[in-house]
Amino acid sequence: MEENKVVIVTGAGRGIGAAVAKELAKEKYNVVVCYNQSSEKAKNVYNQLVRYNTKPMMVKCDISNEQEIKQMVESVFVKYGRIDALVNNAAVCYDDLFQNKTVENFKETLNVNVVGTFLVSKYVGEIMYNQKSGKIVNLSSTNGINTYFPMCVDYDASKAAINSLTHNLAIQFAPYVNVNAIAPGFIATESEISGMDEEFIKLEEEKILLKRAGTEQDVANLVKFLISDQASFINNQVIKINGGFYGDC
Repeated sequence: MEENKVVIVTGAGRGIGAAVAKELAKEKYNVVVCYNQSSEKAKNVYNQLVRYNTKPMMVKCDISNEQEIKQMVESVFVKYGRIDALVNNAAVCYDDLFQNKTVENFKETLNVNVVGTFLVSKYVGEIMYNQKSGKIVNLSSTNGINTYFPMCVDYDASKAAINSLTHNLAIQFAPYVNVNAIAPGFIATESEISGMDEEFIKLEEEKILLKRAGTEQDVANLVKFLISDQASFINNQVIKINGGFYGDC
């Protein structure tokens, strides 16, 4: 009997990461729930994955810490003997007025969102290259392409960097590893809409041709497709998932 494929999902304790983890478990992937601070939420996700008759794993890892990344990747490889897919979802965002932005927050945003994604991809990608197969999906954002807000200038810059990183990783790990990025638009996650008033949400939804915000499940469905065999010829792409934003017309 063929073994279930193994996928690491960073930032899997909540939001899009949790939705991705659950959707992939439904498809019988052995999901590694990688988290840093959301321990209780990550445990809840892990417990739900067990129900799908797979062999999930739960690992605490600060992706801004290279040593913790190396230990996490090694522990996953020791347990399963392979890594078939990686979803780089973990990120931080410090929304604030531009004039209140600090160097410390800016550096941390780049360190987690960009350097962290680079390091996890570096160590997982090496395993994938050696086994001559693998899929990497980076969670970017339309904030790094054509949607800009000075109050999240550091986050926007990090997501633009993720797009560049995606192209470089695709070249580095060719021809064995498919590397793509997903750039969500307005997705109604708990952290995204927290603090927003209804009027602002409606204004944002009016900019979308489908007249609604996206859901975590919308993103999870695209991730599922990109790491599947059906997407074997999709590589080196940044794919927007935004419901048809007017600015794209």
